[in-house]
Amino acid sequence: MNHSPRIRTVMGCTLLVTALGASVTACGSSSHPLAAKPYDAAGEISFNGESGGKKADPNKPIEITSEGDEARITDVTATDSIGRYVAGELSADGSRWHSTAPLAADAHYTVRVSTEDEDGAPGSKVLTFDTGHPGKNKALKVTFGPEAGKYGVGQPVTAVLSAAVKDKAARAVVERALKVESEPAVAGSWTWVDDKTLHYRPEEYWPAGATVEAHSTLKGIKVGDRLWGGASKPLRLTIGDRIEAITDAGSHSMKVYRNGRVINTIPVTTGKPGFETRNGVKVVLGKERFVRMRSTSIGIAEGSSDSYDMDVYFATRVTWSGEYVHAAPWSAGSQGYANVSHGCTGMSTSNAEWFFNTVRTGDIVKVINSNGAQMDPFGNGFGDWNLSWKNWEKGSAIQAVATDGGRSGVQAARLSPEV
Repeated sequence: MNHSPRIRTVMGCTLLVTALGASVTACGSSSHPLAAKPYDAAGEISFNGESGGKKADPNKPIEITSEGDEARITDVTATDSIGRYVAGELSADGSRWHSTAPLAADAHYTVRVSTEDEDGAPGSKVLTFDTGHPGKNKALKVTFGPEAGKYGVGQPVTAVLSAAVKDKAARAVVERALKVESEPAVAGSWTWVDDKTLHYRPEEYWPAGATVEAHSTLKGIKVGDRLWGGASKPLRLTIGDRIEAITDAGSHSMKVYRNGRVINTIPVTTGKPGFETRNGVKVVLGKERFVRMRSTSIGIAEGSSDSYDMDVYFATRVTWSGEYVHAAPWSAGSQGYANVSHGCTGMSTSNAEWFFNTVRTGDIVKVINSNGAQMDPFGNGFGDWNLSWKNWEKGSAIQAVATDGGRSGVQAARLSPEV
């Protein structure tokens, strides 16, 4: 009896069968069974990707079948040259395996097939093929942010896509290809801010001293109709000490912590009635040693009782709409006693300079006990930490595909300073 099952491989709907040679038996009357070679698991196979140098269409699946009743497929592993696995499904009777995920374009694949005959004798075969370019299709590129460098523990990783992705299944393809790893390792998740923007954060802040790396394996992967993944530049961040500035608007005081220890307590003034400072967690967006702040930029008419036009020093920005922590020598008599600003957190020039020199982009600035609104999660800086972990995970497309959930995006706010 011939122990060799006949295997054929079909790329898409094209089937080519070429005899490649006789199979090798796995048993013999005169050989020690442990010394015998496994028989050739594929007596007759062919790839359309090997015929005349033609490459396989990445839009079409791999299919492997076992002919006859004497053999069954036990396992198939398909990977490309960078180690990406192709998901597949094996029939219950072992007669057929087919890929269930799109192939990558312009990729080299290795397929390892394992079989056994009706007596349990094993067989194996390694097959290779190349995929071609998908033609006139748009490349989806990913830009990771922020720029490489050192940041505070609250800095999210961002991913901006070159084209909008609205379909939930397509979003899941994109999200699975965006990898974020840290040392020490912490669990985290992407959430979709809008059709072109994702943010990534762990459940808690990044560990002090951590290294965070982001990269994409999207290149060559089909995302949607005529949309394929393009190349992207990886990102590497380092995380500094855990700096947290907690402002109690009710007691007009800011406590600054480094790695859990109070390193300064600063008298402050926050937003007065009608201009209350936003409650919640904000992340330092940047620092400006000098800013000219004008009330007209936030809709206050020139010449009115609330209008202003002044030079401000040691300004640490926490929202895109213009909320800062900054020097406010004009309100020195109210600092520690009353809230008289237009939304910013004001302090003495010496304290503002110390704060400016102590914090870095990505550090935490939190306001409590203000009568102001809650900081938006998105659109006006990084309010990401104001979402519970449960709600953050709901923004993941991978979970949305499973639960039919998801969330719409938020428009970005304009730039304007508040004092």
